[in-house]
Amino acid sequence: MRSGVRAQVPVLNVGDADAAGRFYALFGYTGQRGEDGRSCLRCGDLTLLIVEGTPAPATLYLHVDDVAATTARLVAAGHPVENAPGGECRTADPDGNTILFARPPGVPAPKVEPDGRPVPVRRAAQVAARRDGAPGHCQIGGPRGEPCTEPAEVKLADSWGDTAWGCLTHADETLVNARGAFLATEDGTGLAAYLAARQVRPETAAVPG
Repeated sequence: MRSGVRAQVPVLNVGDADAAGRFYALFGYTGQRGEDGRSCLRCGDLTLLIVEGTPAPATLYLHVDDVAATTARLVAAGHPVENAPGGECRTADPDGNTILFARPPGVPAPKVEPDGRPVPVRRAAQVAARRDGAPGHCQIGGPRGEPCTEPAEVKLADSWGDTAWGCLTHADETLVNARGAFLATEDGTGLAAYLAARQVRPETAAVPG
């Protein structure tokens, strides 16, 4: 029979549970405030309990799948991130709690090109550069709606069929913040080409008996 601790749930005392919930959503936590005023946030199998009351200093150390993407989300939401020794990053939640995050031990960093761009983004830009049809300028623009005059280098899409061309900087930002967005490589092997190949050809059509 197993004995000992089966799970552990960090508890944070915060001044504003809603603000704390929005902050931890940047790490992938979701949840709602219960009738007792506590918020039970979950991320996969992990649980974080938020209790609204008098804040007490605390530190959380989180292992994240993508340090760069997590950092980008935090910075875009107005939470500065500092680099700490050992490849860790440091930020603070709205109540001043220290949040350290890093890749899980043994997980290699994602491969990037010398200019810092992830390989898939750079390759998509190279493919797009060899094709016609891209607009002259980035269609995504800045966070306040300001136009972007940089050339359109990458095409993005989502499962609802919406598409947009963007410069590398705004394409990176969109891929981080719009979770349903993905690179549209236009390599000729998409669904349309697949379905077209399955169409019945006259010479192979069955002749009715």
